Amino acid sequence: MPRNTAPADVELPFSAKYDAGHSEAYHDKHLSGLRRRLSNRRDQQLARQALVLAGEPQWVLDLPCGAGRFWEVLGEQPARQIIAADNSAAMLDVALHHCPAGLRERIRPLHTSAFAIDLPDRSVDSIFCMRLLHHIGEPEHRLAMLREFHRVSRDTVILSLWVDGNYLAWRRRRQETQRQRRGRTGYQNRHVLPRATAEAEFASAGFEIIGHLDFLPLHSMWRVYVLRRA
Repeated sequence: MPRNTAPADVELPFSAKYDAGHSEAYHDKHLSGLRRRLSNRRDQQLARQALVLAGEPQWVLDLPCGAGRFWEVLGEQPARQIIAADNSAAMLDVALHHCPAGLRERIRPLHTSAFAIDLPDRSVDSIFCMRLLHHIGEPEHRLAMLREFHRVSRDTVILSLWVDGNYLAWRRRRQETQRQRRGRTGYQNRHVLPRATAEAEFASAGFEIIGHLDFLPLHSMWRVYVLRRA
């Protein structure tokens, strides 16, 4: 089967921070404090709903898998096989160390980039991509990743990002305007996308929208999209 030969030349500036210590802290942070535990529970609820919309895919590429936060949800379907991929080898090590008992035999770790996935064309039923796209500010980088997802998935993609049209996006835009007026500039590694822009980029990469799920409608920026190859 053909494999990707595109150069992995897109390196997000924040990605180098995920050494062993930072990866372990990333695993712990979603379990600390009531607010984060409730947020994590809502994220998992949205993931379950998205997997249903995607037709309960059997072969899923979890990219980036991070510290394995969604593995228990992905593993709730006993026939599902999970390719757990991340650009950080340390993050993969932490995720495997904390992997729930009984799930490890269904997980295949893969050290790879979302911009040049080391898998053949159409090799998985679905790509599950949580908490990555809002870090990508350049449209050409988002399109490169989406096109790579289109190459590797034979059916669907589940992804999350920050969108406009809600209270927190309005508040963030207002705060950013005030920050610029005070002369405070610098690198931003989290970005809010207009919904129309995101959806146009999905179409440009060859996807149609099956549906979307909002973390907290009209309030939160987080939205999960379920896409299908057009």
